[in-house]
Order: sequence, then structure tokens, then C-alpha cells
Amino acid sequence: MSDREAERLRQLRDRQIADRDPLVKQHKFQHDSAIKERRMRKPFSLVKAWKDFPHVVKVPLYGLVLGILVLILLPDFWPSPYALLVGGAITVILLLFGVVTGNALDLRDSIRDNLK
Repeated sequence: MSDREAERLRQLRDRQIADRDPLVKQHKFQHDSAIKERRMRKPFSLVKAWKDFPHVVKVPLYGLVLGILVLILLPDFWPSPYALLVGGAITVILLLFGVVTGNALDLRDSIRDNLK
């Protein structure tokens, strides 16, 4: 048996022993749990939580807030019985625009992540 073959067999035996070693799994579990504990100790941040929301949720919310402001302020500037209906229609349009825009932004981000 050549030295290369003996070395290959020794490495194969070492790998098989390492795969069956229960301490490897225990060390991996301890490492993973230590990382989770460190992550749990970090203070909660509303800004970070808001950044984790997908755009398809955030942008329609912006549109809804803007639409409600239009709904509240439009009757003051336009004294008409149709002011509330027009304000409601603008709110729905801004909400739908927010859904489409948020979906497009999420799609852009997922394409950007898949290209890396």
C-alpha cells in the first residue's frame, strides 16, 4: 500500500470518527445557544423592528396615513358635500398605490439579494 493511499485511508477514518463524535454536536449546540443568548441581550429597537417589516406593509401604511390626512383636511379647503367621497377615493388610491409600490420594492430587494 502506498503512502498516499495510507494517508487517504487515515483521513477517511478520522473523518468518520469525527462524524460519530457526540461532543461535536454538543459543542455546536452550545455555540448556537450562546449566539442566541447574546442576541437576546441586545435592547429592543423600534427603528430596527420597523426596518425588518417588508415594504409591502410599510408603504401602504404611509399611503393610508396620507390618505386619512387628505380625508380630514379636504373638507376644510373644499366646502362641498362630495369632499368626503373624494377624500375616501384618494385614500383608497393611495393605499393601492402603496401596495403596488411596496411589492415592487420588495421584488427589487429580493432580486438584489439573489444576484449577490
